[in-house]
Amino acid sequence: MERVILGIDPGTVMMGYGVIKQVGKSIQFIEMDVLNLSKERDVAKKLHRIFECTVTLIEKHKPSCLAIEAPFFGKNVQSMLKLGRAQGVAIAAAISQKMSIHEYAPRKIKMAITGKGSASKEQVAKMLFRLMNMDEIMPKYLDATDGLAAAVCHSLRNEFSADIRTGVACNAPTSKKSKPAKKYSDWETFVAQNESRVSL
Repeated sequence: MERVILGIDPGTVMMGYGVIKQVGKSIQFIEMDVLNLSKERDVAKKLHRIFECTVTLIEKHKPSCLAIEAPFFGKNVQSMLKLGRAQGVAIAAAISQKMSIHEYAPRKIKMAITGKGSASKEQVAKMLFRLMNMDEIMPKYLDATDGLAAAVCHSLRNEFSADIRTGVACNAPTSKKSKPAKKYSDWETFVAQNESRVSL
């Protein structure tokens, strides 16, 4: 199996993204960066740039799926609405390119990478650098590693996730004899038992 996964951490101020390639059991880093929208005041233009950036990434890397972080439910309703708009536009861009879409809650992504749902952005970034043999140079904006984390989370998921575009479960067993995927409690355990699956 070979596939490219695009991960996005949506936002109307900063959109982080990361791209990885999975070849068989190996996960390889391709790219990560941010779309900085902090100087753009017009909301419609912000959303248009998110759409264009997502389409450009898809055309450049040809990913088969998008893993996107779900808006975090908090007390600030306005922030929640803004995140929802940003996420919706990124999803629409992926759908326009006929990609499958997979949404993950922030805690689930952190759990997949660090083993702790309450991990900080810095902890997520450091674990990604360590496990993908990347130089531990903290990016200016941690939204970039958050986007990368979404992609890695999807590549390692052990549960079936719904395809938002079709509503059909992805990677479901094809027969009753199919064996359930082996589960790992955290990244360190995963890497210890699957050293060949993570490489730069």
